[in-house]
Amino acid sequence: MLNKFRRAFRPFFKRLGMYLARTGLPPIFWSSLGLTAAFFSSLAYSGIFFSDGFYGGLFLLVSGFADVLDGSVARATDSVSSRGAFIDSTFDRLGELFVFIGILIGGFSDPLLVIIALSLSLLVSYTRARGESLGIKLSGTGIGERAERILVLVVASMLGYVDYGVIIVLVLALITFLQRVALVIKAL
Repeated sequence: MLNKFRRAFRPFFKRLGMYLARTGLPPIFWSSLGLTAAFFSSLAYSGIFFSDGFYGGLFLLVSGFADVLDGSVARATDSVSSRGAFIDSTFDRLGELFVFIGILIGGFSDPLLVIIALSLSLLVSYTRARGESLGIKLSGTGIGERAERILVLVVASMLGYVDYGVIIVLVLALITFLQRVALVIKAL
């Protein structure tokens, strides 16, 4: 769903990527910044730094924004590569893991719901990777891609409703997983 908005903002992110490329910081820096922000989000959710989910959501927002920047810088510097895509994707999954572990430790939601939401989020990514390895394009498929899930959790967290955010992420991830599985099975 947010891919449509991303296309509309493509010129902005292209200019931003070109500007950030002038800093000399490579795309992996921005990927690492996103992972670091996800780690701090986890620490915030866990209660180590703060006692509410607001800062967890704020750090998660920074993480999601940095995830957009790494690709923008890679395109601006003509350094898009399979290696970079692999690192970015791996860091994204680690970031998700960090965030949900922080939510679990912080007791913001029922542990079973957190585990299911995390599992389904990872399955959404797995079905895309596996489907695309079979030659089936799945980018943009489903109502709850990573950007949507992050946005829901950010908004819910910043409003003080982390538990509802987890439940919505769980539902979005389940629907997206089923949509992708159905599409791959139909295509094969």
